[in-house]
Amino acid sequence: MPRPQTIQIYLPAGDPRGMRVAEITTRIVRVIEVPRSQLADFLKLPEAQQVGVYFLMGDLSDAGLPRVYIGQSGCVGSRLAQHNQNKDFWNRALVIISLTNSLTQTHALFLEWFAIAEATKAGRYSLENGNTGSQPYTPAPLQADCHEIHETAATLLATLGQPIFEPLTALATAGNGQTAPPELFYCKGPDANGVGEYTAEGFVVYKNSTARIDNVASIKGTSQERFREQLVTDGVLQPQGKQYVFTRDYLFSSPSMAAIAVLGRSANGWMEWKTEQGQTLDGAKRQAVIEAD
Repeated sequence: MPRPQTIQIYLPAGDPRGMRVAEITTRIVRVIEVPRSQLADFLKLPEAQQVGVYFLMGDLSDAGLPRVYIGQSGCVGSRLAQHNQNKDFWNRALVIISLTNSLTQTHALFLEWFAIAEATKAGRYSLENGNTGSQPYTPAPLQADCHEIHETAATLLATLGQPIFEPLTALATAGNGQTAPPELFYCKGPDANGVGEYTAEGFVVYKNSTARIDNVASIKGTSQERFREQLVTDGVLQPQGKQYVFTRDYLFSSPSMAAIAVLGRSANGWMEWKTEQGQTLDGAKRQAVIEAD
């Protein structure tokens, strides 16, 4: 269960878009965010000589997801310098090291493997690594260390704007501290039956939702048609009989973009997405805010 935590972010050069150092005040894990343009500055730091796990962050992949490469090294600075020469896609690196310099190569190998597996499961990013490989042998006490390190690192990465391991949907927390199912919304039309959830990041349409294959005449040749075609190209929508089927949970930037994807026409998502009782998303979310004022 999420709990309150205090996170400290230090700006070595005073630039919020430059190098940033994040840590939870009671933990020994530190995450250093390094813009590629400032890699030379990072290599001068003692942390660059440590054992570490790193994440190379890049632009969107063909699937429309941000790209990431996950690796580890006994000397993380040297490995980043190598990637600076032979990997083009990345523009920022996030490096996980120990404040006490206590990470071993065994820790790093397990953390790399586990991070790749968890990032693949979350499905938010396009991994440049390929498959996860087999789990490296790690004694049980070190595995316990690694899980705690990973939990801390995941929180710090998300705080720095890279929620690599965060699921697109999460159970809501009820007032009594128990988890409650999310509030579901439905979008229905000819050969279309979308199910999704309104989140803090946008609107998530769930895997196995169905969408209309044909676009209405009014959006043909428009950006909306190209948008739907890209979803097919990216493998988000897959033809199945007379319908498209969502192959995975997919986050849209707005309810309207989600509705367009499902219905194959222009749509106001605030009115198209409705609860099981027929209340619109607008009534359930936007009007509720107005009434609260």
